[in-house]
Amino acid sequence: MILNEQEIINAICVHMAERKGVQPTQVNVQLEWDENLGFSAEVVIDGRSQYLVEANMLEAIERYVLNTYNRRVFRSDLELDVEDEMFCVVKE
Repeated sequence: MILNEQEIINAICVHMAERKGVQPTQVNVQLEWDENLGFSAEVVIDGRSQYLVEANMLEAIERYVLNTYNRRVFRSDLELDVEDEMFCVVKE
């Protein structure tokens, strides 16, 4: 299974909304990739900015796959990648 960039953003929005006690629509996410730093995401909630590292992103994706696809996966089953846009490969 492959999750597209929008699904990664949705996963982070829902995850951060649950953690901060806000609605997912109040969460803005900008995905980032840097050759030296790897994957990250800038999350803005109520004007406050926070950066997530790859491990935090994968945690959000784990929960998203469980809640959306009723499938239990672990971080070792997930691989972020980027071509034209970011995507996540969920290993079988």
